[in-house]
Amino acid sequence: MSTIDWKNLPFGYLKTNCNLRAHCKDGKWGDLEVHTSDEISLSIASSALHYGQECFEGMKAFRGKDGKIRIFRLEENAKRMQQSAEGIMMQPVPIELFMEACKKVVLLNQEFVPPFESGASLYFRPFLIGTGPQVGVAPSKDYTFIVFVTPVGPYSKTGFNPIDMQLVRDMDRAAPLGTGQFKVGGNYASSLRASERAKKEGFNLVLFADAAERKYIDEAGPANFFAIKGNKYITPQSESILKSITNMSLRQIATDLGMEVEQRPVLITELADFDEVGACGTAAVIMPVKKIVDRESGKTYEYGKDGKAGAISTKLYETLRAIQYGETEDKHHWNTLIE
Repeated sequence: MSTIDWKNLPFGYLKTNCNLRAHCKDGKWGDLEVHTSDEISLSIASSALHYGQECFEGMKAFRGKDGKIRIFRLEENAKRMQQSAEGIMMQPVPIELFMEACKKVVLLNQEFVPPFESGASLYFRPFLIGTGPQVGVAPSKDYTFIVFVTPVGPYSKTGFNPIDMQLVRDMDRAAPLGTGQFKVGGNYASSLRASERAKKEGFNLVLFADAAERKYIDEAGPANFFAIKGNKYITPQSESILKSITNMSLRQIATDLGMEVEQRPVLITELADFDEVGACGTAAVIMPVKKIVDRESGKTYEYGKDGKAGAISTKLYETLRAIQYGETEDKHHWNTLIE
């Protein structure tokens, strides 16, 4: 793999040796299969295509300074995929099958795990689709689980540098009591219009208000929102927000650092009171925010100094990265070592 320019990898797709698949028919899961093709064959009447029976995960593996490969929070991703599957009436992938597939796909593609200090990682995309032909609106009887991996560079082109965010109220990502808390493709599709408009208007990321009252902070496009106020780590509580594993990890790290953690409804008016603001997720870990502009009112909220990330956001980011790369104690046992 010497032809790969590890330090200049985009956050995109690069075909690797193989992917793993398992099929479920009438509630019974079959064995894992190794496929070298990155194409799939689907019935034109499959429920994934017509009724959105599809969910997925995003996770990463890292090569540490010691040369060992670590998958970050593997079991939590397996649990979340089960929650997503149940949320849209799909047959959940057993946790053991999910974890076995992810471990095996790394071993079979380990030359694609970027070297330590390259700034790159191995990205996993486990996904589950309804494959049975279904013309009437009903859950499929057949499902396919697939895991593929690809080496990726940083999600944000700016790296760990503050970005500009646009707050919107005229478009929604997800409705209350809908599918917002599940990692399903429809939530991302519904965020695209606002996200693409924000980019055209000069912003890196969009921030959604809650769909019910338009007065609370909801989701930051493809990531969770968090803020720092004094010694507090604050993040929204809502049934329409994805249960981010990165956010969960940052809350624990904040607690370990002696901070107070608040997960609660967060009013938009509180944006004026925060010391630091960021978006967090698997792809970027943390994207610090330097400015939020309310598209409706034009009001601007600014954070940080000299265009740099705040001290606490930086500490949280560096601590999480150190755990992922095995440079500091993994006291909560978040990493799965591949040997």
